Amino acid sequence: MRVFFSSIASVALATCALAATSTKEVTFNKDVLPVLQKNCQNCHRPGEAAPMSFMTYDSTRPWAKAIKQAVATKKMPPWYADPKYGHFSNDRSLTESEIATLTAWADSGAKAGDAKFAPKPVSFIEGWAIGKPDMVIQIPEPIQIPASGTIDYQYVIVPTGFTEDRYVSVAEARPSNLALTHHIIAFIREPGTPWFKDEPLNKVFIPQKGGRGGGGFGGDMLSGYAPGTPPLRLAPGQAKLVKAGSDIVFQLHYTANGTAGTDRSKVGIIFAKEKPTERVLTLAAANNEFGIPPNDPNYRVDSKITLQEDAKLVQLLPHMHLRGKDFLYKVTYPTGETETLLSVPNYSFSWQLWYKLAQEKVLPKGTTIECTAHFDNSKNNGENPDPSKTIRFGEQSWDEMMIGFFDVAVPLNVTPMDLMRPKHAPKPRPSAEE
Repeated sequence: MRVFFSSIASVALATCALAATSTKEVTFNKDVLPVLQKNCQNCHRPGEAAPMSFMTYDSTRPWAKAIKQAVATKKMPPWYADPKYGHFSNDRSLTESEIATLTAWADSGAKAGDAKFAPKPVSFIEGWAIGKPDMVIQIPEPIQIPASGTIDYQYVIVPTGFTEDRYVSVAEARPSNLALTHHIIAFIREPGTPWFKDEPLNKVFIPQKGGRGGGGFGGDMLSGYAPGTPPLRLAPGQAKLVKAGSDIVFQLHYTANGTAGTDRSKVGIIFAKEKPTERVLTLAAANNEFGIPPNDPNYRVDSKITLQEDAKLVQLLPHMHLRGKDFLYKVTYPTGETETLLSVPNYSFSWQLWYKLAQEKVLPKGTTIECTAHFDNSKNNGENPDPSKTIRFGEQSWDEMMIGFFDVAVPLNVTPMDLMRPKHAPKPRPSAEE
């Protein structure tokens, strides 16, 4: 009953907003362009992931009806957090007034209006969402991508050349070929780590299956790219630590689409202006031991991780593949108190979103992050490649993953291992024979 009345109230609010909007003439330059600049142009401009540009009236006008439908159904801008849980500073949701404005514009003939009312154009740096980077780290040679077939994850290790520790406050990973790139993850490999220690520098390689030091998480994540994933932008006083002598390990996933091509991915970074007081680390509550039965419409998978040091929660990113249905983050504090951090009731593989907390949450030592996900392996899932198969963890999109990524802020001297591994493991109990 509460949900029913909430829905009625939402519809009434939208109707009132639309009625108010309809009493005046809605035009592109005066009313629509400010909404597009605020919410859409970051992706809807030449060279970015969106297939159409909303930078000018001429490029936007043909899409007026499609825009109306997308915002009315809340398909765009993509945002999947249940508003009942948590508050997020990067919430992309349009207000009811903004939806009413775009709807009224489409319904009233999508007029341009007087150009004198248009806001000043937003300035973008071509090829970057973060503005001009202080430094760009790029794979040395283009990678050849075939027109068909399964493409294994590619890796390239690129030395930073840093002779002193550096602190990164903003970072953005970008492919040169958007059409063929599924994702990029740029990891920080600190000096002395055994991860990929026998692999060459500046050369593309595919890790040996099951081999030592293979493709897992051998370092902190600096930045990543996938559809919808925003660049890393950290708060003042926070940064990613890149130690002297570190390398950047590019993990590159390509998907064949019938046309061969090349890609030369890169990551742009902006250094912190002052030495930070906290470093931000990316952790994950993951589960790779599952088998989703054929035709199961609601298979549950759980994961959890207990923090071994105090930390502050910054943001969350749920990750599944095409059978992903919903994802929930819950926290259990050392006191036993529980709290839902994020609920994504309608997960979309097409949009890999970070949900950045409006106010960072203190997680005392002993706090457990718990994730619950459901998968739809039935024929009713239109994205399902094959509902007749048992599906297990794997790297390709037709396999599945269950990973609850999250960022935490900690003192500069705290490492990922400090957070994940107890400092004093309990001694084994003596056997009966002893």
